[in-house]
Amino acid sequence: MTLRIAVFGENRHEKVDPTVQKIYPEGMHTVIADGLRETLAADGVDAEVRIALLDDIHESLSEEALAETDVLTWWGHMAHQDVPDEVVQRVVRRVHAGMGFIPLHSAHYSKPFIALMGTTCNLLWRNEGEEERVWTVNASHPIARGVPHPIVIPAQEMYGEMFDIPAPDELVFISSFAGGEVFRSGCVFRRGKGKIFYFSPGDQEYPVYRQAEIRRVLANAVVWARPEERPAVPVKIDNAQRDWFRGEEAERVI
Repeated sequence: MTLRIAVFGENRHEKVDPTVQKIYPEGMHTVIADGLRETLAADGVDAEVRIALLDDIHESLSEEALAETDVLTWWGHMAHQDVPDEVVQRVVRRVHAGMGFIPLHSAHYSKPFIALMGTTCNLLWRNEGEEERVWTVNASHPIARGVPHPIVIPAQEMYGEMFDIPAPDELVFISSFAGGEVFRSGCVFRRGKGKIFYFSPGDQEYPVYRQAEIRRVLANAVVWARPEERPAVPVKIDNAQRDWFRGEEAERVI
């Protein structure tokens, strides 16, 4: 089946910041979407990738649009509060129902991620363009497939511990920085039927999303996060008589 991906981009820095305009003239969302298309196509994955922006969020992340989305990636930074609460509620409901969710970099402060985590999601940060090394700590995880150990990012914003999130269900990557800090940079969570992967590399001031290694991680992540294809088992509500699970009575109830 076709993997249906929505790439949400805030698209605010690209409008006002000359540095970002130089690095991502077509917008970060476009670079992320193109990277997914190219990497998934090379992997032989049938995928449709569309872009959703803050300016069209009521349409691009409507109930109908989200119902046709298997995985949603999310990048935001300077306009988290501009995301309408009703859209946040839609996203959270869809994740609980099985949609994959991949918040990127500063989307740790996005409304959907905070709602799904139930914590402040605060962290340490410093933006001095330091080298980041992304170390694989769970090589058997599908998201780590084909990923070099470590990924070297020449310049990036530092994110450091403590990171106020619940303990991840699985930790795939940790990062170390030239300044000495470490950070849980690739965290897996499950909420309801949905799978979440938080991945921290990707500040707007550096061409991180143009790196082939980062594109590989994101492509692996959307494939892993897609809803699991399994037959639905109907759940019946019935008056359970004593010893219903024995013999013919069990067959009647089930």
